[in-house]
Amino acid sequence: MTLSELLPLDKEHRAVLLQAARYGFAGFVITVLFSISYWAVTDLLGVDPMISLTLVFLVFSGISYFAHGAFSFRGHGSRDQQHIRATRFLLVNIIGFLLNQFFVWMLVKQLGGPTWWPIIPFIFVTPWVTFALHRRWVYG
Repeated sequence: MTLSELLPLDKEHRAVLLQAARYGFAGFVITVLFSISYWAVTDLLGVDPMISLTLVFLVFSGISYFAHGAFSFRGHGSRDQQHIRATRFLLVNIIGFLLNQFFVWMLVKQLGGPTWWPIIPFIFVTPWVTFALHRRWVYG
């Protein structure tokens, strides 16, 4: 059985579905490692949650750039003008970073919740926002 038979969609919709699946897999792994790192730096090293998120963001932005470019969006869009793609990628990641900082600020700083609370929207909200922006603007 071929992929076309398994996914009776037109070529563009099948491509989006496969990219979403690859992005979901890579993004899930990256997000889980990101979240564990945020928690470890915050709770085990005693770093302020917002500073911890900043440090972890810096490390995982590089990992994410290479993983999504080589795996999630492989074969999608052109691969010329890497400086433009890298700049756009950084801007999308900054949007995700600011969204995650908001979750930390609201859930930990304002509501006094435990430092793990923001991990829930890190995993279930931010990836959807960044996928849409990555697909359309960075790798499109």
